[in-house]
Amino acid sequence: MRDTTGIVFDIEEFAVYDGPGIRMAVFLKGCPLRCEWCHNPEGFKPQPERTVTKSLCVNCGECMRACPQAAQGVLAGPPPRPTHCAVCGKCVAVCPRRAIQIAGTPMKASAVAARILRNAPILRMNDGGVTFSGGEALMQHEFVEDVCDHLPDVHKAIETSGYASEEVFLSVVSRLDLVMMDIKLVDEAAHRRYTGVSNAQILANLRALIRSGKPFRARVPVIPGVNDSRENLEATARLVAGAKNLDRVELLRYNRSAGAKYGLLGEEYNPSFDTEREPNMDLTVFEQYGIKAVAL
Repeated sequence: MRDTTGIVFDIEEFAVYDGPGIRMAVFLKGCPLRCEWCHNPEGFKPQPERTVTKSLCVNCGECMRACPQAAQGVLAGPPPRPTHCAVCGKCVAVCPRRAIQIAGTPMKASAVAARILRNAPILRMNDGGVTFSGGEALMQHEFVEDVCDHLPDVHKAIETSGYASEEVFLSVVSRLDLVMMDIKLVDEAAHRRYTGVSNAQILANLRALIRSGKPFRARVPVIPGVNDSRENLEATARLVAGAKNLDRVELLRYNRSAGAKYGLLGEEYNPSFDTEREPNMDLTVFEQYGIKAVAL
């Protein structure tokens, strides 16, 4: 059995919004999409990176004194976004206010599986399991596969955009019990505008998922003025109507606190849509196609 290394930026225990029952959610670094509404920007880059809570920083300078790059004169600028930072973590250890953290930890598949197995009895008692999320978990598909192979008796799910080759997608899906797949926008031009990528491969993988017979949930992050039109919701319903392995459609209301973590990375959150507008969460669009739908 392989034991690859993955880059994990969080493991949430007792998660209740990441699939059925009570679950553990493993969040993996790296995502090929840049959705304007993303609330996990620390999942964008595949490698570990430093985060700084500026409200806690008192500019004491301890981080710079501990930094090997600063000592060598190659580090340009203090937190929150110094250039040439090697993400060695020495600044984390000396920060008196714990303002500095590292997002992304290398972990062996066997170590992640062992942590999940410690909670396995509780997860089973509550009809739960483990969910792989991100970022985009498919970017670390070999790691996901290896963790799954260590967990034969644990319910396994993934939250995914479906953006990967069909070979990779189906290889991961074959090891899972449930797929929660985002359908963000049906129109390709609009999808490219708001996520940065085409949805052609995503829709092809959705069709492959339906053919596979693997149980799945279609998840729609409902963003005001972006994909909440009746036209887009109906187009989404038509994509999955009649799929015998569809458990339900989940409409996920736009998270107004989506921009909260961008500052930790020295970035700004500047979406082009109206973040204050209430999104259209109309479930009847799906019900008219005979599809069970819920709003979360």
